Amino acid sequence: MMSTKAFILVSAVERELLTGDRERISIECVECCGKNLYVGTTDGSIYHFLLEEKALPAGTATFTATKQLHRHLGFKKPVNELRAASALHRLLVLCDSSITLVNMLNLEPVPSGARIKGAVALALNENPVSRDPFCVEVCIISVKRRTIQVFLVYEDRVQIIREVSTPEQPLAVAVDGHFLCLALTTQYIILNYNTGIAQDLFPYCSEEKRPIVKRIGKQEFLLAGPGGLGMFATVAGISQRAPVHWSENVTGAAVCFPYVIALDDEFITVHSMLDQQLKQTLPFKEGHILQDFEGRVIVATSKAVYILVPLPLEKQIQDLLASHRVEEALVLAKGARRNIPKEKFQVMYRRVLQQAGFIQFAQLQFLEAKELFRSGQLDVRELISLYPFLLPTSSSFTRSHPPLHEYADLNQLTQGDQEKMAKCKRFLMSYLNEVRSTEVANGYKEDIDTALLKLYAEADHDSLLDLLVTENSCLLTDSAAWLEKHKKYFALGLLYHYNNQDAAAVQLWVNIVNGDIHDSTRSDLYEYVIDFLTYSSDQELVWKYADWALQKSEEVGVQVFTKRHLEEEQNSFNPDDILTCLKKYPDALVKYLEHLVMDRKLQREEYHTHLAVLYLDKVLQQRPSADSMGTEVTEAQAKLRHLLQKSDVYRVRFLMEKVQGASLPMERAILHGKLEEHEKALRILVHELRDIPAAEDYCLWRSEGRDPAYRQQLFHTLLTLYLSPSSSAPELAVAAVDLLNHHAAEFDAAQVLPLLPGSWSVQLLCPFLTGAMRDSVHTRRTAQVALGLAKSENLIYKYDKMRLKGSSFRLSDKNLCQTCQNPFCEPVFVRYPNGGLVHTHCAASRHMDPSSPRPGART
Repeated sequence: MMSTKAFILVSAVERELLTGDRERISIECVECCGKNLYVGTTDGSIYHFLLEEKALPAGTATFTATKQLHRHLGFKKPVNELRAASALHRLLVLCDSSITLVNMLNLEPVPSGARIKGAVALALNENPVSRDPFCVEVCIISVKRRTIQVFLVYEDRVQIIREVSTPEQPLAVAVDGHFLCLALTTQYIILNYNTGIAQDLFPYCSEEKRPIVKRIGKQEFLLAGPGGLGMFATVAGISQRAPVHWSENVTGAAVCFPYVIALDDEFITVHSMLDQQLKQTLPFKEGHILQDFEGRVIVATSKAVYILVPLPLEKQIQDLLASHRVEEALVLAKGARRNIPKEKFQVMYRRVLQQAGFIQFAQLQFLEAKELFRSGQLDVRELISLYPFLLPTSSSFTRSHPPLHEYADLNQLTQGDQEKMAKCKRFLMSYLNEVRSTEVANGYKEDIDTALLKLYAEADHDSLLDLLVTENSCLLTDSAAWLEKHKKYFALGLLYHYNNQDAAAVQLWVNIVNGDIHDSTRSDLYEYVIDFLTYSSDQELVWKYADWALQKSEEVGVQVFTKRHLEEEQNSFNPDDILTCLKKYPDALVKYLEHLVMDRKLQREEYHTHLAVLYLDKVLQQRPSADSMGTEVTEAQAKLRHLLQKSDVYRVRFLMEKVQGASLPMERAILHGKLEEHEKALRILVHELRDIPAAEDYCLWRSEGRDPAYRQQLFHTLLTLYLSPSSSAPELAVAAVDLLNHHAAEFDAAQVLPLLPGSWSVQLLCPFLTGAMRDSVHTRRTAQVALGLAKSENLIYKYDKMRLKGSSFRLSDKNLCQTCQNPFCEPVFVRYPNGGLVHTHCAASRHMDPSSPRPGART
């Protein structure tokens, strides 16, 4: 274990000042109270010194002792113990088995002569039970066998309050409240003198070593245990701290938190109460007294007195950090909480954590460094400033003073090792990414995000783009220069876009696509630019790059207009303006018209007609010969036919003129259908194209949504064409039979039968005839049912009429109309089923009469 300089041994009372030339006089005991130092000697004398402390710049101190008084007690026996009761201005002096009260200033015994006789050892209760401020509690080991006595000591008198028997002879005692910690002959015990309950701690042999019992805090004691252990014990008989290992022959011990100090024949040893490790060893021969007084530790030989001056904890911690002993420094810093005011401690502890973090960082212990930085609430700019050029030039940051580390920059820290430097940069990337969204980044977001962008760009990291497309605080000037330096032009465009400089962003991306600058970040950058323009609300920007986009690819470039949000397109871009722009780009023009007609479903004649003409022109280009009768339908032709069939707003006659003579019979047929020229259309399908299924589909298409009579007329027209005398082809006869058999419900059998050739058999038309018969029977039976229902209703009316005629009533000028309440002047009236009488002209408004029947009721 490496040593720690925790204390400095400073002389307080020199030998010459105390004993002079009297060699036989030795120091027996010491007491210190404030600036007052008392020394008891073997010849029965007490010396009073005044200690003057002088602080040194290094954090230590020197002491000057001035002799105030020397008093001989009149005994030839040594002064065994001295205890100061400063509240009473009294000094308790144990000499010749008696405790005498003397004045602290003149060392004169009290006039009353009060004393405690028969005392072997004494201990003051620093946690007194009595609430009287004008007395102190003293516990003594009595000369009586196995007896402890408790006294109240006043200025001029003493009062015994308790006498307690012990299992064995007590050799040493310490007291806290009602609890006595006793070293007996063979063991240590805790005894509650109020209840008499004893708690055994652990055994020891008093014949082999001197017992040590020290109260070190409220309800806690330090004991010299077996095996060279310094044991801690509470009044409950348990230990809340691990023991410290000191030598077997320890003669004295004291506590100066967070250290335990022990004295043996040759050394003073200092152990930490926090980690129980030996921290310091000071050579000190012939020492026989070690005591702590209100935080001041005094050691003495038989001839001189010394003071162990603790170095400030902050300096000890800094010394440990300077030696890179991080764990020890942290343990000591955490333990210093008891000795330093709360606010000062928090500031100190945070700084220690930060310093420790930089030590771990320099050793590439990144996980440990990160936790220390977080716990120490490190200003993350302290870390960023180690990396050259990462902080923005506009940053006002200056490093902490005094500095948290000894490094100028990362180059010095890594000694130029590129691998170490790369690891440090990867750590910073990870750390900044974690803290940028936490409270650590408050007030420093620009510095953090700018540094993170620079690291990503330098390392060609994928997260660069993620940073720029999400909320960030990257400073434009610094970041733009850095991205340009590392040729990250696509990322630079994203930065411009985030800072509302879309024109600069698009121009940069266009230069990449054109090959003026090189950046392979995105192979689909052209499509990305198109998407960007599509979702841009800047009309001027879109129009500026529309020609460029269309020149690269008409099919993709037109998406700038076709994929735009519908509301924005309606409010911002006039379709006529776009069509004017697209005149130079035929493929794009078709795509945009399809968008207007098919997607937006605009019912404007010029759009539909224009699109149809473009389709037609393309079809004609693909079929230059008017005599060509190829049966394969091209994509353009399929689109033309679909538009002609589905649209109802184009100029039909205009298109008819354009398809005449163009060898496009199907298109002509569709246009004839739009003009309600069904016979011409069907004649083309039947006689020119010989397309029987198309003819039947035509009838279904044109009759869709129309009444049954319209559909019946179409099918009759088709059948007539099939059966016309000029149509002698056998396949038309077959088509006529199939038409009748498959669509029997669409024909009026009475009109069809006269048209059929007499040579056709009944079996040939069996499905048609069966369907016609079923339909005829169904129609007849339906009519019969309707007739029967009408007759039944008529019979009901007749019954009601007869029933009304069967009853009589008298009408006179005294009867009043239920509606107008006027008398009847002539025998013309209306009678309701409920018996009410009204004028004929009032009956028209019977719905106004609450007692009249509802409209439609029989009268």
